[in-house]
Amino acid sequence: MKITIIYDNMPPLMKELRADWGFAALVEVGHERKILFDTGANGEILLGNMGALGIEPTSIDEVFISHPHMDHIGGLSRFLEQNNAVKVWVPPSMGEVIHAKEIVVVPGPIKIHKGIYSTGELKGIEQSMAVETSRGLVLVVGCSHPRMENILGSASQFGKVYGIVGGLHSTSPESLKDLDLICAAHCTRHQAQIKRLYPEAYLKGGAGRVIEIQ
Repeated sequence: MKITIIYDNMPPLMKELRADWGFAALVEVGHERKILFDTGANGEILLGNMGALGIEPTSIDEVFISHPHMDHIGGLSRFLEQNNAVKVWVPPSMGEVIHAKEIVVVPGPIKIHKGIYSTGELKGIEQSMAVETSRGLVLVVGCSHPRMENILGSASQFGKVYGIVGGLHSTSPESLKDLDLICAAHCTRHQAQIKRLYPEAYLKGGAGRVIEIQ
């Protein structure tokens, strides 16, 4: 499993990449599947960063939308102009805001593919993705609006959670104590405290950050 952060408002790890408020990441599971998790706020920045990272839009199989806030779906229409053959997984709150050939509304916690799961839309706000690795599940989150206890509780039905990548918003750092990987990006408010409490688990986000786990 490989996660590449494409879009983030935190400082990028390469000078060729642009920072902007929002979040998007490419999740690659083996050689079988490439999933774009969220699309940031601006399609031009999304596609520009993808180009700088060597990610071809037409190589992506599916799109997973965490929640319908513009900093997570603003780049979707521009992306679909480049690749409209993708399946788009959306939470029920998404409504009729996109025009893709194949849209799948996620009804609740489900297995999307072998080793890939959705927590379902929690508290009517947001869904997260969970991916199996040899070390346990890695969660990819947009903003963690439904509270971390709820996200971890839903994901745990699919296995033990090893780590988390994405926006942690106002997540209580104490709720992350059992995780071995914490890549805090986007809207995370308590970066300094998370880093201080969990120095061995902590990774700072930013476009260009790559996380690989077998």
